[in-house]
Amino acid sequence: MGLVIVSHSAPLAAGLAELVAQVAGADVPIEVVGGGPGGTLGTDGERVLEALRRAAHGSGAVVLMDLGSSVLAVKAALAELADDERGRLRVADAPLVEGAIAAGVTASTGDDANGVLRAAEEARHVGKL
Repeated sequence: MGLVIVSHSAPLAAGLAELVAQVAGADVPIEVVGGGPGGTLGTDGERVLEALRRAAHGSGAVVLMDLGSSVLAVKAALAELADDERGRLRVADAPLVEGAIAAGVTASTGDDANGVLRAAEEARHVGKL
């Protein structure tokens, strides 16, 4: 089970992927899409689609996004995928950083897609301990 991190910022996405890899280990595959075309801030829908296609193999991935247009780009890309590809992806309604860390750690334990998704989404409640 892997992760797809989609952010408006390439450095943010790369840094988060590095952090997740340090915490979860190198066995969790992470696809990273950061920034718009030409290195600007934003979201590159074509790169999002390519990342989702790569992630939609094997046991699949949980997808985490930061802001509005990244959510829209993921939705649009999902519509382009075949049913079997889309079936291997879970889109998390989770805070990007906390959700990615929780999902990565859970994925590293071998949990299934639903467990990894649940861990990402439960990360939003960390302040309510």
